[in-house]
Amino acid sequence: MAVQTPSVQPATLPAPPARRRSGGRLRLTAVRFARNRLALFGLCMLLVLFVLAYGSPLFYKWSYTDLDFTAFQKPPSGAHWFGTDQTGTDLFAMTMRGLQKSLVIGILTGIICTFFAAAVGASAGYFGSWTDRSLMWVVDLLLVMPSFLIIAVLSPLFQGTTWLVFVLLLALFSWMITGRVIRSMTLTLKDREFVKAAKYMGVPAPVIIFRHILPSMASMLIIDGTIQVGAAIIGESSLSYFGFGVQAPDVSLGTLIATGTPAAPAFPWLFYFPAGCLVLICLSIAFIGDGLRDALDPNSAGAKARAPRTLKSTSKEGRTS
Repeated sequence: MAVQTPSVQPATLPAPPARRRSGGRLRLTAVRFARNRLALFGLCMLLVLFVLAYGSPLFYKWSYTDLDFTAFQKPPSGAHWFGTDQTGTDLFAMTMRGLQKSLVIGILTGIICTFFAAAVGASAGYFGSWTDRSLMWVVDLLLVMPSFLIIAVLSPLFQGTTWLVFVLLLALFSWMITGRVIRSMTLTLKDREFVKAAKYMGVPAPVIIFRHILPSMASMLIIDGTIQVGAAIIGESSLSYFGFGVQAPDVSLGTLIATGTPAAPAFPWLFYFPAGCLVLICLSIAFIGDGLRDALDPNSAGAKARAPRTLKSTSKEGRTS
């Protein structure tokens, strides 16, 4: 008599929860970022500046091109929140216009600079040989060139064109140090098992660079992009201060500071309001960069959770007893 054994079906293993894992990492990063009070202050301040820059033209009655012939160099008041300049132009409207221009130029320059540094640095480190030598030669050449003077010389050639050319000039001379750092990290990552496995499977080199190598250094790229935004805003304001950046009739924070500097002793609002907005932007971005560094690096001191107060007190009492 044959004995029938029950058929045992192999147990199906559930798929790894990739979305949950990524969501948990984002949640952990958000918790670490929220633990940094300066980072939260910087984020809130930057959001307030964004809302004021792009929301105030919707309800404020003055534009940065309007002239009030009854108010020349008037101090701040209810009619003109930041006062007026020598031509009767509302300073609050001009400052908000300058905030718009500085923020847009800074963000676009930071994104372009980080992307270009990632592409060039990862390509140099991955391919090596003559590609590495030629790209690093270009990097060394750009590093020794005085970028401020070159942009100042080239800017008159692009007067009357779009301000995006100015963004490209700023990004062209701001990516080299980051590119060298990414090259060094790529030299380490290209010998890892997941990169070798993708190479043996016939995955093209650009796919390996942008899908496997660069995501492994995403935290560093995010932090560097934040720093580049602040550096680009300072660079744009410096060039505009000397007349090599944003040109009239448009305005930026640099042009407003340059106009208000001679009149600062007698009419301080012409200088302190644009300069204060520039300081707030740079401080906010610096605080956000520090918070992202602590949130994305689990080994940093700011990312570690603090022990509860009761545990600290009980441990101290136990030591004294």
